Amino acid sequence: MLDLKWLRENPDAARAAAIKKRMPDRVAAVDRVLELDAELRALTPTLDGMRSEQKSASKEIGRLAPAEREQFLARQKERKVELAALEEREKALRADIDHQLALVPNVPDAEVPEGKDDTENVEVRRVGTVRDFGFAPRAHYDIAEAQGWVDFKRAADMAGSRNYILFGDLALLHDAVLRFAVDLMVGRGFVPVDPPLLVRDSAMFGTGFVPGGEEQTYRCEKDGLNLIGTAEVPVTSLHGGELLDEAELPKKYVARSACFRREAGTYGKDTRGLYRVHQFQKVEQVIIDVADKARSIAHHHTIVENAEDLLRAFELPYRVVAVCGGDLGVPQAMKYDIETWMPSRNAYGETHSASRFYDYQARRLAMRYRQKDGGKPLVCHTLNNTVAASPRILIPLLENHQQADGTVHVPAALRPLLGGRGVLGRPIW
Repeated sequence: MLDLKWLRENPDAARAAAIKKRMPDRVAAVDRVLELDAELRALTPTLDGMRSEQKSASKEIGRLAPAEREQFLARQKERKVELAALEEREKALRADIDHQLALVPNVPDAEVPEGKDDTENVEVRRVGTVRDFGFAPRAHYDIAEAQGWVDFKRAADMAGSRNYILFGDLALLHDAVLRFAVDLMVGRGFVPVDPPLLVRDSAMFGTGFVPGGEEQTYRCEKDGLNLIGTAEVPVTSLHGGELLDEAELPKKYVARSACFRREAGTYGKDTRGLYRVHQFQKVEQVIIDVADKARSIAHHHTIVENAEDLLRAFELPYRVVAVCGGDLGVPQAMKYDIETWMPSRNAYGETHSASRFYDYQARRLAMRYRQKDGGKPLVCHTLNNTVAASPRILIPLLENHQQADGTVHVPAALRPLLGGRGVLGRPIW
């Protein structure tokens, strides 16, 4: 969340942020926070005075004559009731401020493009050449079903729509992609983490997924837990409530985990194949560092480059886009998406998302650090990015590397993880 002191001093910037993110309802939250905060600040001197009066009353009563004490005690009893009522109001105001402050979105950086939705994201660069097949390319689901590598029907029968079962070489390719991604990041100094898949509401709140993302979350009501949609949630929350030392920052983590998403509101969209599914696996990179904007921006470019290096290793054409205001989520200050070419869509499809938050998540998580020079503790900065998300990444791998006979070429980088094989599948066409 935003710093309340900053919000008091920059209310117009906060309102403009909500408007740029196409969240007009959140403008009201800015106004409500300021209204509640003004009431609380006006109430504070009265409360402080009454509390001070109560403390001095015990000393004063000893100096009173017996006839005066009864009247004094009656008055103090009334004041105690008044104070209790005001303290209840103070408590309610603080809770209301916290609730409304959680609704105020992060302020997008100046470089975030204007735009209403993902159709107005701005291309930053395009890498690789879209292949000229010399034959009619097939969709990933046609290749995979013909090879016996995927079963959507049985998956739907046992688990509902938007589910899948991988078999044989595709299951091995899926695992190889994820292992390659973890190895890549460990080689770059990231600490591997195997995180919980079920988290408390505090972790969802702390990372900014709620309020607002409840419809996309699978919730276990009986236990008060939530299935994660990304390892960003548990990994960023690792140091929630902690006071770190500046010397131990940055902390760089990489996590491979199963992920779950309800895909609410996407009925009829990308219903066939592996693009939009309820269960998947991701390798996620997370950085926690000091409160330095320049360092956060540098980290952001680095984590995007990590993902690009993976796509280059997989010999896949892709593009990087700067996400516009209307496509930016509540907690992000800036986000880049990486979209990989998918022949069946005749378009680039999102495969990676890299975000910087500055102190927005860490403030919600109460994650701070001690400065080396002994200054007051500061709130950390956080960032994250996908390294690989599967099975979606299997779409461009199968489609871009398909051969005319239905087999699939294996990029050199993945061959050591697939027993040295350069081709998957058997000729079927």
